[in-house]
Amino acid sequence: MFVQPLFAANAAVYAIQNATTEGKATVIVLLVLSLFSWTIIIKKFHQLIIARKAAKKFLAAYASTRDPLDIKRRGENFEGAPAYELYIRGADELEYQLKNNPVTVKGERRISNASFDAVKVVLEEAAGNEAVALEKGMIVLSTAVAGGPFIGLLGTVWGVMSTFAGIAESRAATLTAMAPGVAAALVATVTGLLVAIPAMFAYNFMVTSIRAITQELDGYASRYANQIEHAYVDNRDIEDKIAMALTRSEMGENTPAI
Repeated sequence: MFVQPLFAANAAVYAIQNATTEGKATVIVLLVLSLFSWTIIIKKFHQLIIARKAAKKFLAAYASTRDPLDIKRRGENFEGAPAYELYIRGADELEYQLKNNPVTVKGERRISNASFDAVKVVLEEAAGNEAVALEKGMIVLSTAVAGGPFIGLLGTVWGVMSTFAGIAESRAATLTAMAPGVAAALVATVTGLLVAIPAMFAYNFMVTSIRAITQELDGYASRYANQIEHAYVDNRDIEDKIAMALTRSEMGENTPAI
């Protein structure tokens, strides 16, 4: 007698209907994990798209300025750009140091090297916070990638074990008796793979994107600190030391050997 094969959807429904309590519990756990995974995927895609667009606009605006504080003084906003958040933290600290610990150089307010060290600490903290914000939630995707197939495999092994135990008790080792239990057990592995595969592709793409943004952020932080140093830091002590060292070097070279 010819039996028409079940379509995939009908086969899944059939397998779930014949699944054991443990198998259904495994599928429910995987579905909850999938819900969290897809929530993170959607949020992260949205966050990364905004971060890239906003960062591009901010870096273009920053490149067109000559003073590191121009953008803040004009009140421009580039919310969503990690580099902008770093810029604001650094600008706030720089303005605080200029107001509370100023150094006058040729009639202009500047900051000492000690105050500049405080600004650099703030920039490092801001860069670290932005990197953490970009990576937030990625643990859920890595858990789905690594844990989904194993949870599904656990459900499958448990289901097959229950099936064989039932066959041993009934002493009816026929294909008709085994097929429903094995099919029900395999649905856990299928569900685990359906959870892990999308999470794997999304995780690899997002990790690469986050790494690129983080490297761009580190490069900007270094450039921003250099521009602050050139524009607002009192380097007279360093310049005097350099000049003294050059003078000593010249005196040493011009001193006749004994």
